[in-house]
Amino acid sequence: MALLYGLLWRLLLVLVHINRALVVWLRVRLRSCKGRLWERAVAALLLPVALAGFPDHHRKLNETPGATADPGTGTRTAGRRSRCLSDGRSLEKLPVHIGLLVTEEEPSYTDMANLVVWCMAVGISYVSVYDSHGIYRKNNSRLLEEIVRQQQDLLGADGSKYNVEFLSNGSDKQQHQVVSCRPTVKVLSPEDGKQSIVQAAQQLCRSVENKERSSKDISVSMLDVLLRESKNVPDPELVVKFGPVDSTLGFLPWHIRLTEFISLPSHRNVSYEDLFGVLQRFGSFQQRLGQ
Repeated sequence: MALLYGLLWRLLLVLVHINRALVVWLRVRLRSCKGRLWERAVAALLLPVALAGFPDHHRKLNETPGATADPGTGTRTAGRRSRCLSDGRSLEKLPVHIGLLVTEEEPSYTDMANLVVWCMAVGISYVSVYDSHGIYRKNNSRLLEEIVRQQQDLLGADGSKYNVEFLSNGSDKQQHQVVSCRPTVKVLSPEDGKQSIVQAAQQLCRSVENKERSSKDISVSMLDVLLRESKNVPDPELVVKFGPVDSTLGFLPWHIRLTEFISLPSHRNVSYEDLFGVLQRFGSFQQRLGQ
């Protein structure tokens, strides 16, 4: 019996040693695996730093089809330019002179600049900007700065082809001129409406008073010549009215007898699609001129 107990005791000791050996082996393997994982993590973190010293390899990575580099604004602006040109050619007719009439209380310079640049990009030669309070005219330098900025944002480097001749009012001398080429942007106010008719009539009266003309020489056609000389731009074929007010608010009353008016709810947040939709509607109009 004592011999049996001795054998069992030795067997238990052997099992204990085997258990300890297994535990030690497992600990070593676990540390080895953790070490490899840690090394891989460190390598992943240090790889970009290591590649920074090899610009050729870095350039190749950027040139791969799967690279996430931004293609840049050049492609986007080229797409916008080509779209505007294509849209302009697709229209049945395009106004030579377009008026942008704002009836809202607070004009937006950014939105108006967008409209002006879009008009230029589709091929419109003359753009008149008007609000009944004369805010744009009082701050026309701010509007011009915004137009130049939007040219760069919307048209990119090619915006130089669309630089504007910015005209003041009354004598139409160039107040600020980027490049002497079309298109022309003209900022108007109520003073250029009825007041211009009054000034032309006064000019005729003074010429009669000074015996430069006879009273028989005064006619509608002569008044028309004086008014057109003062504006030095063709009559607008299209005026886009922005806002809820159903009125021209004094916009060039002598020059709009054949002008088409199309209304949009607001000039704020207006899109290129809104403007192009207006131009499409204008292209479908047929003026019969009393026939």
